Amino acid sequence: MTTQTATTTADTIPVGALSLSRTTATAARVLRQLRHDPRTIALLILIPCLMLVLLRYVFDGSPHTFDNIGASLLGIFPLITMFLVTSIATLRERTSGTLERLLAMPLGKADLIAGYALAFGILAIIQSALATGLAVWLLGLDVTGSPWLLLLVALLDALLGTALGLFVSAFAASEFQAVQFMPAVIFPQLLLCGLFTPRSEMHPALEAISDVLPMSYAVDGMNEVLHHTDMTATFVRDVLIVAGCALLVLALGAATLRRRTA
Repeated sequence: MTTQTATTTADTIPVGALSLSRTTATAARVLRQLRHDPRTIALLILIPCLMLVLLRYVFDGSPHTFDNIGASLLGIFPLITMFLVTSIATLRERTSGTLERLLAMPLGKADLIAGYALAFGILAIIQSALATGLAVWLLGLDVTGSPWLLLLVALLDALLGTALGLFVSAFAASEFQAVQFMPAVIFPQLLLCGLFTPRSEMHPALEAISDVLPMSYAVDGMNEVLHHTDMTATFVRDVLIVAGCALLVLALGAATLRRRTA
């Protein structure tokens, strides 16, 4: 009877009833857990930097090529790593029963999702700052615009990856299934975002699909900084779209969050 009452109470907490104290407490708990998981921290912080170093020296004989694609990948790498880590970490919380215990308390789904987003958002800031600083000041990425604008787009991309990871974790029954969502969610965006060929040169049907994928605007935003000295209207549009998609997916994640794995 007690468990049933607690579950009923948790279900009646509105998704939109955000509490700053509950959100920050959730974020602090997630960060404490991550502190004891050095492999996850290494994946989040070091892998994007190592991939950028590898990419720079793959094109050692053609620095111009690195300049053309380095900025785009500076946004793509954080998105991918945050997607993987967030989806697996959230699923692990559910399969271990942690989510069920938390949602039996006066903790709304929106509080939980916002807490996770805040915790991983802090890591995203560190990740994006290190990757951007490494690419611009150590690897010699030639950027016409401000590196701070590159950092802004990289951070929004990492937050978008966090939001997507939180969202897809609701539909996975195991960590293996969470990883399997990557080909379905990330790979199509990677192929259609304009990294390999301009989107305007794609088949019209594929170009239309790319127009609704958030990674396309992440790459477009990076390219705007790469080629323009000032903040352009297109850059502002791209940033707003990426940020809006992240908020939308976070809201969907709160609405679809389940306390246990079926």
